[in-house]
Amino acid sequence: MKKCFLPALALVVLSPCLVHAAGLRAGAFAIDISPTNFPVIVNGSFVERTTDKVFDPIHARCLVLDDGTTRLATVVVDSCMVPRELLDEAKALAAKRTGIPTDRMLISSTHTHSAPSSMACLGSGVDPRYPALLKGRLVEGIAEAMARLQPARAGWAAAKAPEHTYSRRWIMRPDKMRADPFGNTTVRAMMHPGHQNPDYIGPSGPVDDELSLLAFQTRNGKPLALLANFSMHYFGAPMVSADYYGAFCERFKAAIGADKGEFVAMMSQGTSGDLQWKDYGAPAPKTTMNEYADGLVKLAQEAYRTIRYRDDISLAMAETTLTLGRRTPDAKRLAWAKDLVAKLGDRKPKTHPEIYAQEAVLLHQNPTRELKLQAVRIGDAGITAIPDEVFSLTGLKLKWHSPLQPTFNIELANGSEGYIPPPEQHQLGGYTTWPARTAGLEADAEPKIVNVVLGLLEKVSGKVRRPFAEVNGALPRLILEAQPLAYYRFGEHSGTRVNDQTENNFAGLMEPGYAWYLPGPQSPAFSLGETNRAPQFAGGRMSARVERLGGTYTVSLWFWNGLPNNARPVTGYLFSRGPNGDAQAPGDHLGIGGTHRGDLTGKLIFFNGNQANQVLAGRTEIPLKTWQHVGLVRDGRKVRVYLNGQLEIEGEAEATIPETTPQIFIGGRCDNFANFEGRIDEVAIYGRALKHADISTHARAGVDK
Repeated sequence: MKKCFLPALALVVLSPCLVHAAGLRAGAFAIDISPTNFPVIVNGSFVERTTDKVFDPIHARCLVLDDGTTRLATVVVDSCMVPRELLDEAKALAAKRTGIPTDRMLISSTHTHSAPSSMACLGSGVDPRYPALLKGRLVEGIAEAMARLQPARAGWAAAKAPEHTYSRRWIMRPDKMRADPFGNTTVRAMMHPGHQNPDYIGPSGPVDDELSLLAFQTRNGKPLALLANFSMHYFGAPMVSADYYGAFCERFKAAIGADKGEFVAMMSQGTSGDLQWKDYGAPAPKTTMNEYADGLVKLAQEAYRTIRYRDDISLAMAETTLTLGRRTPDAKRLAWAKDLVAKLGDRKPKTHPEIYAQEAVLLHQNPTRELKLQAVRIGDAGITAIPDEVFSLTGLKLKWHSPLQPTFNIELANGSEGYIPPPEQHQLGGYTTWPARTAGLEADAEPKIVNVVLGLLEKVSGKVRRPFAEVNGALPRLILEAQPLAYYRFGEHSGTRVNDQTENNFAGLMEPGYAWYLPGPQSPAFSLGETNRAPQFAGGRMSARVERLGGTYTVSLWFWNGLPNNARPVTGYLFSRGPNGDAQAPGDHLGIGGTHRGDLTGKLIFFNGNQANQVLAGRTEIPLKTWQHVGLVRDGRKVRVYLNGQLEIEGEAEATIPETTPQIFIGGRCDNFANFEGRIDEVAIYGRALKHADISTHARAGVDK
């Protein structure tokens, strides 16, 4: 990434902050919450399921902390999701029994898809008997954990687990788009694409692969509790089961030789709304759930051994509410939904249209939701709690900007209000954006939630949030020293603005149809060894006005083409200079040829508009899904194009726009024809003709090593 704060294995010692003389105390207890009445309804699928047995026990794992001034409780429940209303009732009962204020309680779900239903979800209803059992056990578990309070010490470590979590939401080819449940062809991104499916281009977002550990032990060094956090959706287990979360907890306990009666391991859900354990870019794996859990346990155990503990730390917790709108149906969709629901009668919905028609009616009846948001400080470490299924990019934003380092987020905490894709992901459609109770909040919910949660972190830490800044390696510094008119590093993670790294401030604007923060070209020259990042273009363009460009200029950029060369007449345009929306497309356009002419397929092309209709073509077919460098030099009528530092195109082409034209586009043509499907990074635009030696130097430094 272009911004990172933890190495592959990081150790953070919790230093004193507002130290209280009494020191830290901790108590933990795991209470069995397995159903006792069968058959039991299980949610987590599109349609309702039932089972009459327990595959493995499920628990509510409870941790109570006290620094002498502040007492708080954290509970991780083996459940797909638990509604805010049930948790508020449980907290009120627990507060009455223990004296812990309700705003000092954090209760979250692991998101196992094999647990009893305590909340209606898509085609599943609530089990009629289980919620009452769960509520009572939550109260009992918190009370028992508090009863076990004893002098304790705490420490923190983190490890990277890149082979245990991957993006499950992939971007489709534009010619393979699918219909949504409402009959509209809107799906450009979808979860679970299948392994190596040629209909998909690549992941729609980055991965947070950090396995975080917050450990507690007695003053004499005996293991007491572990609160782990990891961003992986679920593995998949028979009903009823705690899935990999429970397997990790039990196997970690055995791995460190902890006392089975006293030690409690907890695995909280991170930010996995778009993550899963399978790498869909590779062949299907043959891995069991226990093998998967064992891999995580091994990494956790290695990090756990490095922890140093302290008892002189303090606690703080803050809570607030945020009311957000839902994406309710318009009149036409509501009429369709009511008609379909009426035809259901007493029958449960089975098809996607039936399910989402029912959801549309429910959203119409409940157009707003109040969310409970929290932040916790344990020494200098931070925890945030959000009642949604959170995308990995959102979790990374919280980590980057948090004034507490390290920080991790617990999702599905204090309720369940559905997916909150970053706004740009709504443009790509797919399951996680279809309006329902599981994904119904307003399109701008994510940035609003992030802002409020960061405010809570500021409150508990007494510090301001940290700014996000890209790390410039040797190559960006070299490019800036060459004084381009504009330089777009494309390391942004939110919004629509693309920053110009020069003092000219010719900022760009992303148009709908993109995803932020995918891996870019990975030479250490970009970001000092950190993962370099780039946007994924999926039908949108970046537009900017670069003044003083003139009739002689150079464009240097890196690109990764994701669309097969036989998919359409022109595979895609990388750079364009010309008037926006002009159907004749006058100007200069650099792209990759497609099926229009067999001799141009997959090769770089330079085109100067429909009227002049001149095409200059390269000789090399561009490999699919590999990073390449291209340099375009326009010097009056002369045009030269370099591929990976070697001359690829040389010729003359008439200038079909005034040389004062400032409008440029990245990832598409000025008339929006054949916009690029792939990634583009490190775009530098110069108001002069760069020499071959300079372009070659940039290319050699930036191409994958």
